[in-house]
Amino acid sequence: MTMPSVFSGFDAPDLWERLENESRDILLYGMGNGADKILTVLSRRGIPVAGIFASDGFVRGHSFHGMPVRSFSEIEATYPPGGCVILPAFGSSRAEVLTLFDRVAARYELLVPDVPVCGETLFDRAFFTAHTEDFLAARGLFADEESRRIFDLVIRARLTGSYETLMAAVSPADTAELLSLSTVTRAGDFGAYNGDTARELIGAAPGLSYLLCAEPDPRSFKKLSEWAATCERPQIDCRRAAVSDRAGALAFDASGNRNAGAATGRATATVSADTVDALFAGAPADYLKFDVEGSEAAALLGSAGTIARFAPRLKIACYHRAEDLFALPQLAHRLCPSYRLYLRRARSVPAWDIDLLCRV
Repeated sequence: MTMPSVFSGFDAPDLWERLENESRDILLYGMGNGADKILTVLSRRGIPVAGIFASDGFVRGHSFHGMPVRSFSEIEATYPPGGCVILPAFGSSRAEVLTLFDRVAARYELLVPDVPVCGETLFDRAFFTAHTEDFLAARGLFADEESRRIFDLVIRARLTGSYETLMAAVSPADTAELLSLSTVTRAGDFGAYNGDTARELIGAAPGLSYLLCAEPDPRSFKKLSEWAATCERPQIDCRRAAVSDRAGALAFDASGNRNAGAATGRATATVSADTVDALFAGAPADYLKFDVEGSEAAALLGSAGTIARFAPRLKIACYHRAEDLFALPQLAHRLCPSYRLYLRRARSVPAWDIDLLCRV
């Protein structure tokens, strides 16, 4: 199909097509679930991997997928500048880790693969081409140029793997101002983890009187509850539950970390789920935050009554699934057509930490 002019050049070969024609050695930086996913895609496309390495200090003579894990110093001693292509296989927003990525990118071509946190859909050229009209419709919903800039850069970074483009897709830290968090009085934090985002909200909202925190993972919920018990303000209501579009039991990845969730595809237990509408039971809310590891669409549908009645400000993680970038803005708009929509992104690798912000 012919690309709309706003997406000019987006139909060029994507990262995976480019790697199929790469003559230099391709190396993976990092191990774990992300590396497993990347290796699966590379194997399916017949793209060879020459080796794997970790940061200096993290190499202890072990191997991964049958390959010895080398240090970055060993890579520097083996390959001259520009002599190989490196694919980071883990994600982080920590400043010290991003500094390591910068160091690698200064010496070699660093290309950032986009494999989904949840689901099996790959964000490649075929996916983008099939959903160009959806992307265009979502882009038209954003209320400011910064949102459209981030939207365009994230798409380009995901398609091309360009580290430079990804690092350009970073927004000013204006979320609190856009959502007027200082005026929030009743809120919900869904995917509350250990209370880290709740603490941020309390600091930004001096008038906060009630905070409902839902976290399904047992270990994270224990930490959340212990912290909440120490708080004098506001009233904190902790629920061990996943949020979805219906009540019931859900298969759940109880890994005990920030990525635990009901949509990861790594179920190890079951957890009780409920809707936001049921959790609030008709009471008002003026701010809802969703970071529920790929279950954001279901969680929003389960908030339809609260959204229709009170139009709370929303902060929604918009990166766990390939389709989130277009599907979640369109869903939020359908639930409340009067919402103004914004897209913001913090500095991280890969294209994570993308937030959809909604307010009337």
